[in-house]
Amino acid sequence: MTSTSISPDFVAVLEQAALAFQNSEVSRPDAEQVVEALLQAEKSAKQTAIDYQFSQLEGQWRLCFATGTRKIRQGGIKLKKGYYVPKIAKAQLSFSLDESGSERIGNLAQIGLLTLKFSGPARYQTKKNLLAFDFTQLQVCLGEKTFYSQAVRGGAEKERAFSETSIAKLPFFAFFLVGDHFVAARGRGGGLALWVKNDRLSGKTG
Repeated sequence: MTSTSISPDFVAVLEQAALAFQNSEVSRPDAEQVVEALLQAEKSAKQTAIDYQFSQLEGQWRLCFATGTRKIRQGGIKLKKGYYVPKIAKAQLSFSLDESGSERIGNLAQIGLLTLKFSGPARYQTKKNLLAFDFTQLQVCLGEKTFYSQAVRGGAEKERAFSETSIAKLPFFAFFLVGDHFVAARGRGGGLALWVKNDRLSGKTG
């Protein structure tokens, strides 16, 4: 469950969006409502300074809802209209610890039988709820068969240098809401996203 210090109004909207993604029999909130709820959740997290632990992120998270961004003249960004991710296009993040206890990230994208799997090191800052990462490995699969597996973007060298690399030079997610079955974050590019715990997805798909 989410913290009781967070307003139930916008949490309820995000809860419903997550449930609707899990089960097509549940009506889903309008995209505008979800974007507003994400913005309110982010604002609340900054005001209450909630600390989340990496252990709360461990597991597989399916992308449910996202916003794009566009640059504006003043040099900032503006959110584009949000959208629910079609289930035919599977996008999934995973967070785990390896055998040495180091944090890892995985990013899976799947359309039909074709699957792309990126993976690499991650580094989580609890006080900022910020997870920096870098993808250094890529696998391409067709069905159950892996026909490409190789280091990318510097591979082993990037892995070795990762712990010393400034977060300013890395992609990251700034998490502002972490619950038992959904998480929300803003990416380095400025977009907002909502993910649903993968093991909670039902068979009733839309």
